[in-house]
Order: sequence, then C-alpha cells, then structure tokens
Amino acid sequence: MQQQPRSTPFLNRRGLLGAAVATGALWCARGARAMTEGEIFPVVETANGRLRGLMSGGIAVFKGVHYGADTSGANRFMPPAPVARWAGVRDATAYGNYAPQMPADRRRAYADLIMYDLQPGGMGEDCLVMNIWTPSASPSGRSRRPVMVHLHGGGYYAGSGNSPQFDGEMLARFGDAVVVTLNHRLGSFGFLDLSGLGDARMAQSGAAGMLDIVAALGWIKENIAAFGGDPSRVLVFGQSGGGLKTSVLMAMPSARGLFHRAGVMSGSGLRVAPQEASRKAAGEFVASLGLGKDPIARLQALPMHTLLAAQVTMENADRAKGEAPRAFSPVLDGTAIARHPFDPDAPALSAAVPMIVGTTLDERAYRRIDFNADEAALLKFAEARVGDDARRLVAMYRDEDPSASPYVLQARIDTDMTFRRAAQLQAERKAAAAAAGAAPAYAYLWKIPSPAYGGRYGAPHGTDIGPSLHDIRHGLNGPSAESVRLADQLAGAWVAFAATGDPNNARTPQWPAYTAQRRGTLVFEGDSSRTRAEDDPRQAFRTYWAAR
Repeated sequence: MQQQPRSTPFLNRRGLLGAAVATGALWCARGARAMTEGEIFPVVETANGRLRGLMSGGIAVFKGVHYGADTSGANRFMPPAPVARWAGVRDATAYGNYAPQMPADRRRAYADLIMYDLQPGGMGEDCLVMNIWTPSASPSGRSRRPVMVHLHGGGYYAGSGNSPQFDGEMLARFGDAVVVTLNHRLGSFGFLDLSGLGDARMAQSGAAGMLDIVAALGWIKENIAAFGGDPSRVLVFGQSGGGLKTSVLMAMPSARGLFHRAGVMSGSGLRVAPQEASRKAAGEFVASLGLGKDPIARLQALPMHTLLAAQVTMENADRAKGEAPRAFSPVLDGTAIARHPFDPDAPALSAAVPMIVGTTLDERAYRRIDFNADEAALLKFAEARVGDDARRLVAMYRDEDPSASPYVLQARIDTDMTFRRAAQLQAERKAAAAAAGAAPAYAYLWKIPSPAYGGRYGAPHGTDIGPSLHDIRHGLNGPSAESVRLADQLAGAWVAFAATGDPNNARTPQWPAYTAQRRGTLVFEGDSSRTRAEDDPRQAFRTYWAAR
C-alpha cells in the first residue's frame, strides 16, 4: 500500500484518504486525482448565510435547510417566521425535523410498501426545512436549471420530504434539474382553526401548514439561483397529499408568481374545509385538553407530545372507518385561502400556470382489505354504492377486465367514484379556463400494476411515485429494465414540463392538452411500448359516475 502522507491521520480499509491535508486538498491512493474540500463539500451563499452540502454521485446535496423559524412556543399556530441570518458556514448534510405526526400501522402491507413513515431526521416543531439536490451548485445564469419542488404525500396529517421514497438524487441526475423536497406543519400544528376564539393573531391558523409551503416557495425564489436553479421555472408537484396541497396553492393569493407549473398526482383537491366545520373541530380539540376560556397561551405552552396525543385521538375516529384522518385540513378562511381551489371553476389567479392531472387505475386498493373477496362480495359492495343497478355495474367492470380479482374491481369502482371523478372535474375546469385563454391542462392514467405481492393491488395509489422521480427501487415498484423505461417516460415528461410548461418529449408519444371535446389523456399500460395518447379513455365509466 502506498505510504500515507504525515499530515493525514488515517486511511480507510480501501486505502482511501479519511481526512483533509493541511492545504485543503484531499489525497487519494491508487493514483486518483487529488480533490479539494470544496469539490466534496460544496458551499453555497444564501440570503441567510452560507451552507455546506455534500456531493453524492456527482449531485450536490443540501439537507435540512431552514426556510422558516422554529414553530414551537409563541410561534405555534402562527404564520411562518423568517429564518434569522447566521455567521460562518452552517452544515447541511443531515435531514432536519419532520412535523409531529402518528406513523401508519406498518403491519398493513400497503403502509409498509408506501414508506411515508420511514423518515430520518427526528420529529419536532423546528420542521420548516427543505432538501435540495442539484447537478451544479453554481449561480451561473447561462446554465440555470428547471426547479422541481416535490410536495410529500400523507394527506395533511403525515409524511415528510425526508422519506427515502422522495429522495431527489435520481431525478436531479436524470433530468439535469434542481430537485427540492420540504417539510411543513401537519395535523393540529398546521391546520387547527383557532380563529373563532377571539384572538386576531390566530386568523390564519387553519392554513398555517399551507403558508409554510408558500414561505418555502418564497425562499426558493430568493435563493435557488445560488444552487444553479432558475427561479422563473419552478414546478410544484406531488402525489396524494402532495397533489392536494398543489391544488390549494393554485388558489392562494400569497403563492401567486412563486411557481410556474403545477402537477397533481392522485390528489385533486376541489374544495377545502368550510370554516364552520373547522372551528367545530378546533372547539372539540381544545375541550379535550380541558383548557377552559382563553386557551391560546396555554395551547402554545403545552408540550408537543400532549398536543399530538389529543390530535391522534381525534384522527382515530377516521382511522377506525378505514379512512385517512380528516380532522385537520386547510380552511377557507377568506384571507390565506380566499376561495375553494377548483370549485366551482379553476382559480383565475393561477390562470397562467399549466397543469398536469394524473391518476392510477386502482387508487383505492390501499383501503380495501379482503384480498379473498369473491363475486358475491363484489356484488354486495356494488349494491352498497348503486343499489339496484349493482349487477349492471359489476358487469361493466367485469367486461372491461375479465381477469381482475373481485378485490381489484372493488378498488376500481371506489376509485372511479372518488379519485378519478375529482381528477376529471379538475382537468375539465382547468381546460375550460384554457379554452378562454388560460394555460392548458394535461391528463394521464397509469394502468400498470404494481408487482408487489404478486400484483394483488392492481395499479394502486402511489405506484407512479417512483417512476415520476426516476427511482423505482422501493416499495410498490421494482428494479427491472421495463420499470426503468417507464420511469424514463414519466419522469421525462415531468422534466420537460418543468423546463418548458409542456410535457412532450422524445421518450413519449405526442401528448395533447386536455380539452372538453377530446379529453386527450396519456395512458401508461403494459410495457413502455404501449404508452399512448387516447381520447377519453374508459369513457363509459366516466359518464356513468358523472351522471350519478
């Protein structure tokens, strides 16, 4: 082995240098080029101070970057406060806090596959942080890259941008783009509407988690050029809860101009909570804690764990019904959120923002639990939804897919009633605005089954997440040549959309905008060679549910 220089304290077992030499250059055995500290630990100057990241496979990674102040204590339930400027260089090589939340029950196979609850960083209220992946931490205007801001799923109650499922390195490398994930307040910490308690400071408490995201987008506008990103080409997109949040952002006055393209995957949010309902939930929450009159100061002083326990107690009523918790969500407060996102129409303030709306074929497979359901169970399931028309309905679904299990057809019926109906309405309303001169809408349908557990879930909620981020190693996907080609297509479309506002690219067939006349949709089905544009796919099912 080559003898180590005296100024280096150790070599690892492969003979590679484990510390910097006094000159700042790093020595490497086997004749490799000496690397400077800056090549391994890039430093970026932001408006708040300098940050030190870490190179990973040619991508500069900055984790746990604060875009807002700690939200505990006097900042709890308040709009996000800015980050204080710091001196020196702050380390950004480890994940920051994720928002207080209750993990899903990973004894359920789907919950384990989706990985929303596998997140490093530690739970805490100092959670206004983001993670950034960039091919080049350089402010050069000539090479600025599109910015892809991915909002995590988990409804309004769980998840974080720290999850391995949302790691942005693969997409940054594949798309030559700057990828950002972020954390924000959730549950009662982000959406407890205390506006009815007479304290003017709490007027926007029911939208605090969404205001966090707006603050993150403001930080990106101010600072992303230092990471090589183009602040005039920012895509915000996400799946499930990430799609819901993207939908809401489209209607928030404070978010106007902070992003330029939007993507909603299996999370079309048409409406937010009415204030009457949100104040009622807040009253129940406060009463459960026994705080009496004028509870604001006491709420801000209670330990985080006490609030989280009260929150989970309320959420469990929904969990017991097999549904995602809905006790706390964004509120129509007239200020932060002044109108419903897509009801009765698409919001005029985001008319210039083009949009992609997508769903998977069998979204609701994540809520069905009887994999051994038979045809009789399927008929009973349909009767509970459409009464005497159940036999005709089941026949429609069975004719479309004779080999599908009764379990999958149950999920597909529920999906068409809920996720797909909302997505179709959202696309229709955005397309109507486009017909009047606004930016266009595009739609896709992902029909490719997940290979997990022998394909028993069909194409469930979340199976398009990995391909959208060009990372198919986890959960519902699997590493295969065909999976990579499909990821090339879906991630390629997202990258093109981020860069130009149009998802068309060399990897996919021509993708038309969605219109009321043709309802053009890109359909991912079977292997990648079967990806195709189709007018009004599954028209019979769309018209059936639209008429009910």
